[in-house]
Amino acid sequence: QVQVEESGGGLVQPGGSLRLSCVASGSTVSIYNRGWYRQAPGKQRELVAVITPGGSISYADSVKGRFTISRDNAKNTVYLQMNSLKTEDTAVYYCNAQRTRWDGVKYDYWGQGTQVTVSS
Repeated sequence: QVQVEESGGGLVQPGGSLRLSCVASGSTVSIYNRGWYRQAPGKQRELVAVITPGGSISYADSVKGRFTISRDNAKNTVYLQMNSLKTEDTAVYYCNAQRTRWDGVKYDYWGQGTQVTVSS
């Protein structure tokens, strides 16, 4: 069973920066897709950024140019550097590790989430 744990959330003023970290257990996590999602109050969970084992990256349009996802496979860790934060970035941020089985079936593992609040 893969366990996922986020850290690094907090309160920041608009225009500020935060860095989220997420470590996942398991010897094969390096071959999983890793991603960050967020859920604001009253809204559905949405994809923020994802990075494949080979390093291909996708971002939500709302965070392009401000957020950077990266991974360190030796540490089973994925990071989300968030710059130029806006009040609308306020949400609970969830880390995801996704395994794709040989037949295409996907298994998702989630952390418990970390709160990011952008407010003056």
